[in-house]
Amino acid sequence: MSRSYLIVGGGISGLSTAWFLRQRGHRVTLLEAREEAGGNLRTEHRNGFLIERGPNSTLNNRPALGTLFDGLGITPVEANAASKKRYVLRDGQLHALPMSPGSFIRTPLFSASGKLRLLAEPFIGRAPNEESVAEFVERRLGREFLDWAINPFVSGVYAGDPAQLSARAATAKVYALERDHRSLILGMINRMLFHKHRGGAGPSGKMISFADGMQVLAARLQEVLGEDLQCGVRVDSVQTSAQGWQVRSGERTWEADDLVLSLPAAETAALLAPLDPAFASPLQSIEYPHVASVSLGFARQAIKHPLDGFGFLIPRRTGVETLGVLFPSSIFAGRAPADHCLLTCFIGGALNPELGSLDDDEVKRRVLRDITPLLGISGDPALCSVNRWPRAIPQYSLGHLQRLESLEKIQTRFPGLHLRANWRDGISVADCVQNGHDFAQGQD
Repeated sequence: MSRSYLIVGGGISGLSTAWFLRQRGHRVTLLEAREEAGGNLRTEHRNGFLIERGPNSTLNNRPALGTLFDGLGITPVEANAASKKRYVLRDGQLHALPMSPGSFIRTPLFSASGKLRLLAEPFIGRAPNEESVAEFVERRLGREFLDWAINPFVSGVYAGDPAQLSARAATAKVYALERDHRSLILGMINRMLFHKHRGGAGPSGKMISFADGMQVLAARLQEVLGEDLQCGVRVDSVQTSAQGWQVRSGERTWEADDLVLSLPAAETAALLAPLDPAFASPLQSIEYPHVASVSLGFARQAIKHPLDGFGFLIPRRTGVETLGVLFPSSIFAGRAPADHCLLTCFIGGALNPELGSLDDDEVKRRVLRDITPLLGISGDPALCSVNRWPRAIPQYSLGHLQRLESLEKIQTRFPGLHLRANWRDGISVADCVQNGHDFAQGQD
């Protein structure tokens, strides 16, 4: 049976939820406060460079992505094969992460004792209590793997502190290996054998974007939704009504059977606390660190490093402030003019709250100070774009799953209320699209 839905928040979660609901015959009205939908999907074209202000790509590992792309009539581009290589900084040098048993044995990224420590992993039992990512990794894999592999990974994905993030919530797929197979190594072997037996069926798992950048996805969704999407509408309040739910913005009101909030946690709390103050605490406790992305364009000859990979991550143990650097012009075609290259650098995060007090020139100076000796940079950049996200990435910190459970209990008192955003069920673009699909499937 067809129902009507009011969706508040036009980021990728709200956009994809609206599209999938419409595909199943439901009526939707999507309200977005900005003049343009898309949330953090922002692409800037400047002087022949293509700059991603938000996500640079997403992993094609969720089936709903293919459904969405086919329905929208858009075709993604896959990352270049060379971009599979990832570097990690240690002892002042960039080392490629090992991608095979042989390269793992030879890599200087881990010591001989650190490598031998892995032999004990299948014999380590499960922990009785919730662990942080740091506790989980150190228990199973040892301190070296925490410092030189997982710590930079967490910085790159969450801009977070592994000592505060929940292993169950923030690294759910890795945690599931221990839960289901008792061992990370045995679990990975089991999954490889399973996929080999299945003939490699399923999503490719390759990194993808679009020829004109990630904002293509948001722009196409905005185009297809048409009048069902209303931008420049900042919602003041929500309340139950005779029909189900009412949303108010100034003197304007909308009503529908169901209400979907696809907003950051704090904004969700502000709208729901008047309905029930119990909503406030679990939502307000979800933190978002301040992160800046610094896009730097150079003449190719100004950088000695071959830039033959996806980029590099910087472990916090090195003392280097910058979190990591992507090589967009090596990952996808058309990101820089001929004989030029583009770097995207990230700085800030949960362990560097000082970032918010720095001006753009100082942010640029610190990034160049960090990366110039690592990449062999000479001269000034031909382009610089500093993009700030004061609330960049929701942190799935210890107790996150319990917070979600408490929210679900409160929601049961408000039939027709739904919460869909990247502070729950995954932070990636692919996660948000899949969650929008799964939500719509469950509404029939």
